[in-house]
Amino acid sequence: MSECGGRGGGGGSSSDDAEDEGGGGGGPAGSGSLSPAPAASSEGRLRRGLRGASLMARRRPELLCGAVALGCALLLALKFTCSRAKDVIIPAKPPVSFFSSRSPVLDLFQGQLDYAEHIRQDSEVVLLFFYAPWCGQSIAARAEIEQVASQLSDQVLFVAVNCWWNQGKCRKQKHFFYFPVIYLYHRSFGPIEYKGPMSAVYIEKFVRRVMKPLLYIPSQSELLDFLSNYEPGVLGYFEFSGSPQPPGYLTFFTSALHSLKKDYLGTVRFGVITNKHLAKLVSLVHSGSVYLHRHFNTSLVFPREVINYTAENIYKWALENRELLLRWLRPHGGKSLLLNNELKKGPALFVFIPFNPLAESHPLIDEITEVALEYNNCHGDQVVERLLQHLRRVDAPVFKSLAPEPPAQLPDPPLITESPCCNTVVLPQWHSISRTHNVCELCVNQTAGGLRPSSVGMPQCSFFEMAAALDSFYLKEQTFYHVASDSIECRNFLSFYSPFSYYTACCRTINRGVTGFIDSEQDVFETPTIAFSSLEKKCEIDTPSSVPHIEENRYLFPELDVDNTSFIGLSCRTNKTLNIYLLDSNLFWLYAERLGAPSTARVKGFAAIVDVKEESHYVLDPKQALMKFTLESFIQNFSVLYSPLKRHLIGSDSSQFPSQRLITEVTTDTFWEVVLQKQDVLLLYYAQWCGFCPALNHIFIQLARLLPADTFTVARIDVSQNDLPWEFMVDRLPTVLFFPCNRKDLSVKYPEDLPITLPNLLRFILHHSDPASAPQNLVNPPTKECLQREAVLQQGHISHLEREIQKLRAEISALQQAQGQVEARLSSARRDEQQLRRQQHTLERQHSLLQLHSEQLQALYEQKTRELEEVARKLQELADASENLLTENTWLKILVATMEQKLEGRDGAEDRAPLDEVRLDYHKPSGVPRLPASTPPPSNVSSTLASERSTENRTD
Repeated sequence: MSECGGRGGGGGSSSDDAEDEGGGGGGPAGSGSLSPAPAASSEGRLRRGLRGASLMARRRPELLCGAVALGCALLLALKFTCSRAKDVIIPAKPPVSFFSSRSPVLDLFQGQLDYAEHIRQDSEVVLLFFYAPWCGQSIAARAEIEQVASQLSDQVLFVAVNCWWNQGKCRKQKHFFYFPVIYLYHRSFGPIEYKGPMSAVYIEKFVRRVMKPLLYIPSQSELLDFLSNYEPGVLGYFEFSGSPQPPGYLTFFTSALHSLKKDYLGTVRFGVITNKHLAKLVSLVHSGSVYLHRHFNTSLVFPREVINYTAENIYKWALENRELLLRWLRPHGGKSLLLNNELKKGPALFVFIPFNPLAESHPLIDEITEVALEYNNCHGDQVVERLLQHLRRVDAPVFKSLAPEPPAQLPDPPLITESPCCNTVVLPQWHSISRTHNVCELCVNQTAGGLRPSSVGMPQCSFFEMAAALDSFYLKEQTFYHVASDSIECRNFLSFYSPFSYYTACCRTINRGVTGFIDSEQDVFETPTIAFSSLEKKCEIDTPSSVPHIEENRYLFPELDVDNTSFIGLSCRTNKTLNIYLLDSNLFWLYAERLGAPSTARVKGFAAIVDVKEESHYVLDPKQALMKFTLESFIQNFSVLYSPLKRHLIGSDSSQFPSQRLITEVTTDTFWEVVLQKQDVLLLYYAQWCGFCPALNHIFIQLARLLPADTFTVARIDVSQNDLPWEFMVDRLPTVLFFPCNRKDLSVKYPEDLPITLPNLLRFILHHSDPASAPQNLVNPPTKECLQREAVLQQGHISHLEREIQKLRAEISALQQAQGQVEARLSSARRDEQQLRRQQHTLERQHSLLQLHSEQLQALYEQKTRELEEVARKLQELADASENLLTENTWLKILVATMEQKLEGRDGAEDRAPLDEVRLDYHKPSGVPRLPASTPPPSNVSSTLASERSTENRTD
């Protein structure tokens, strides 16, 4: 089917779009213009589209408006989506200079890292200070860097780089996780990062170490200074007579820089010897040899035949084989495991001293070094003795060689080793009326048939051997029970497990009445030993006595020798060997205050021993000066069998608790005054984190109201904030202890399997406060008058308690009635609950049915929707076909009217033929009649179109 279309116009105008099928050639001469050229087909389709749009606009203008509006919306959305710019951010302010213009520090505040690298190539030593202008640490370190630069600006180039400016190269190339960062470069070696305290003296000391990583040793005196230092030292021997730079010197120099790069504390010092006579003293013969000095173990020479002679290998060798006598601790102030890892190694002695790294001499550190050398000198080494004499500035003979002497023939091992493994054993009381304890020193000895001593010279204590010795000893402990005596009894007995070992036990008896409270790690000796007399009307407060300190020249054992020789090698004769640490009190005094140092001390010198295993720490008396003698006495008092040191107790401030309270709040400072006073005391142990403890508050408040306040005290103590002596600590919370008057040593613990209620507490107190339960071994028997007064007092207490019990019974009956009412209401509530549950089940079933019905309706709705959409689509197709038919019908009517008018003006047969041709074309099913060249009058055509439009409107 071909399409024809066109619009009537003036005479001689051709149609816009038509196809010629080869028929109808017999038309008039003007009909040849109805056949368009093939090249105009695309143009005709475009015109038809425009005409269709114009027709739609005239017939249905609302569709055109909607299409235009939708197109505009799509264009706007596409524009804002595809071409949307980024969020507008306020640009950062341009950086400004961080250091003043007069500062000796070159400030590259725009992050010019390339310029910093350029000028670094021309300087021997350069310090780069990377900072962020907003960083508080960077601002605080700025003054310290300027102070160091003012001292070393003529030797070191100080450059500060702003590494936070987003347009600078430093921010783009460096990715620091913290600020400030200090890098040092020694010519081409670096970077060496400084991680120490941001203090001017420490930074300057580190810069000077980088400037001169090697210390020149020209004389024997300086050699002794180098070797007696507490830090490990590495010496290199090089002969400069033959060449300005002997072989291996540059490698040794670089190894010293590697040491500073890996360990910013600089614990390994490097020195250079050029004198061959000094080199022989440290067993260095060949040029290029390296010597590592160790105080107690054998010093070493770098094995060039085994390990390659490189800078990194020399440093690793020194680091792996070094011997630390003292160690500096410098916590960085954040979360760290530094202290935890050191305390795990054993008891630690922390010494806080004011330290100036730039000082030429440190007398206090020399004294501490002397203490450490004597404490660890277990074998009386001659080299150590010579170094100790040098520290004491005592004249000594010519310094002998430190080279290890050839091993001589070892003598036969003795039957008993000189330093056996020993352990302290405390035996219980042998009778209930005895106030004595037996204390024994149990030692494991090897016979000649057993294992030989270790080549190190220190006995290797085996846990299994000591356990076996304890088993054998406890089987024979009855042998060592005796009355109080000042003598020490020693006995030997064979082991049950090995025929080549036997044990030695030296025991003596201590009267508890003499020693009093012995504050040591042995729990048996922590039992209070204050004698109370039940005949007294009032209890007396007895402060705990203490074992005399060693420095007071009053000894618990007179036969013990506590002179200087007893301190030498003490670390090998005790099971509580100390690790000694140094801290700068100028930086870390806060740690000292937490350990017990006074916050108002003028001289910031402090020492404390922390024993994590025993959960205790001891403090050197702040009134004593921190010096060699006091440190030795402090260490000896900690190491002796019965340590006279008092465990330092930390408690809350007692002034924050009001005095007028039903329940007395006990602290560390008020424990002796409140608990061991004249009254009976019921003490509750609690903690803030204990969830069960607050549930007992109302019980103890009622108890405090019942009991007379003049003869009884109800107290509590927060053990999470207050330390107590070990004998008064508990292993679970909450715990209740009762301290009866006049018999404080017979304190009683409330049974754990008994519920803590008011009646149970009253029975517990009445039972243990009865004088009949007191021990019968008192000094003086009670008199008749005293017993009568006591009976009257007890009768008064009983009558008072009976009245209170009657009140409690009345309250209990009222509570029982209330309980019945509550139970009735509960039963009614249960019935209502059951009814509501039944209704709930019914509603749930109805809900499920409604939900099923809703799903069915939803499915039916979707089905009907699809059917309606299909009907709408078909109606739309019919409407489109009807519109096309109406258009064709209109044009056909126009053509018919035109032809009729033409036929009326012609004659006979000539006019009839064209009319028949037109009619024949009209009856063709697939064709459309072609327009003649002539055009009907405009008036008739307009009237015809108007009538057709009215007909279409009626049809619509």
